[in-house]
Amino acid sequence: MDRSDFTLLAVPIFSPLCNLGFALRREVFVIEQNVPEDLEHDADDMTATHVVGIMDGAVVAVARILFKPEHAKIGRVAIAASHRGKNLGARLIQFALQVAGEQDQPRCYLESQADKTGFYARLGFTAFGDEFMDAGIPHLRMKNY
Repeated sequence: MDRSDFTLLAVPIFSPLCNLGFALRREVFVIEQNVPEDLEHDADDMTATHVVGIMDGAVVAVARILFKPEHAKIGRVAIAASHRGKNLGARLIQFALQVAGEQDQPRCYLESQADKTGFYARLGFTAFGDEFMDAGIPHLRMKNY
């Protein structure tokens, strides 16, 4: 598969592509990881910059970026099960970092599921603080600054 046919876009909330991203988040977090549905969406979705990755005619990657005074917070990162292991996650995070930089916010922060910290570390993030539980899943805070 040619990875050059992976398109990354920042999309408006509730646009058709954003809604497909929300559907992917539900598939990954609620169905696969058993996150309670009422925790999957929150008020931050209304103010976030939403990013989707499109491949093979489908939204297969999703993330959101929240702009805070001190940093941009990257979250709700998900890749469709059918498209994992193809380096799409790294490209998604690199795109999110680019979007944050274009908004004059090079400092990024995220809360990684504990078993995914190695992935983010390879992209320049460093874990800090104590492990904590979110939606019943162990997490660690990470930053790139």
